[in-house]
Amino acid sequence: MTLELHTQRLRLTPLTGDDAQALFSYRRLPEVTRFQNFVPAGVADAEAFIASVQGRDLGASDQWCQLAVRLRETDELVGDVGVQRMSHGAKQAEIGFTVAPSHQRRGLAMEAVTALLGHLFGELDLHRVTASVDPENVGSCALLERLGMRREAHHVRSYWFRGAWVDDVVYAMLRTEWSNARP
Repeated sequence: MTLELHTQRLRLTPLTGDDAQALFSYRRLPEVTRFQNFVPAGVADAEAFIASVQGRDLGASDQWCQLAVRLRETDELVGDVGVQRMSHGAKQAEIGFTVAPSHQRRGLAMEAVTALLGHLFGELDLHRVTASVDPENVGSCALLERLGMRREAHHVRSYWFRGAWVDDVVYAMLRTEWSNARP
């Protein structure tokens, strides 16, 4: 995957093996792991995860693709975004995002996800993009709402997560909504 997306402060690029330590550093933190499925036990887990997603194409169906979120000035890994296209022909995808706590509350997640949505609705010409969030993840819910995504569903105790049933909130946006919301 050679895709690179650029924003004023960020570059979204494929993850590389050199990112393993930084990915592990923020993905292991309790405030991050609380809402994440992928929790690396060590740097080796982060390396294996990166190896498993390398070469994946955002246009391919039924597989999660991950992009690194890097500061343009320093190339520091500050987070990652993921996309899973639905089965062939559906023109739909689910997104996810993680930003290291030390880089949160600076608008970086908004900037990264805006770039990602622009690519998905623009170059990939998708019809619909969704995000699935634990409703206790107030920051992520607020970000999705600021992006203009609709809260479509609140499924009560519908998701088995770490030995317990938890709620799942689904946000969505259509390409026409994205286009209408942009100048």
